[in-house]
Amino acid sequence: MTPAWRTATTTEVNAGRIAGVFGLRGELKLDASRIGNDALVVGLVVHARLANGSERALRIEALRLHQGRPLVTFEGIADATAAAALVGARLRVARDAVRMRSDEFFDDDLVGCMLVDPGGTALGEVRAVEHHGVQDLLVVGPQRAMVPLVRAFIRQVDLAGRRILVSLPPGLLDPSEAEDENAQ
Repeated sequence: MTPAWRTATTTEVNAGRIAGVFGLRGELKLDASRIGNDALVVGLVVHARLANGSERALRIEALRLHQGRPLVTFEGIADATAAAALVGARLRVARDAVRMRSDEFFDDDLVGCMLVDPGGTALGEVRAVEHHGVQDLLVVGPQRAMVPLVRAFIRQVDLAGRRILVSLPPGLLDPSEAEDENAQ
């Protein structure tokens, strides 16, 4: 049985959020996710969940950067009034529209994987992935321990086997381990 907090792998991923209207011709400011920054291109259809809960498919007509922020125009959105109705919408794109390197993973794919040490001992299950400015973090086990998603700790990700091999310093998952080690 899948735990309630475990989200099933989806066919769409977060591309960001519409942050506001830019100008009078229907152009919109995006707060794009890392995935959105890579995946959004002219002609791509995105799925928007609007602030009122309704959903709408939108095709990108034009896309450009302004002071480092993506600005987008969607087909059929020709003025600021029509654009304003989309502000706050969350955007999702098809997973297969996203190009990823071999060492990149979707959050949904990591959630539910078991962290194991080099000896094969299970350390805890990944419950979530959090994104922070400096690094991403795996949220592990019911205590919600935070494991930085960095090469120094993550040795191998085996999505098929649902395992993440890690080499962690004492105390990262259980602070009492660090205290015990310091006392010796």
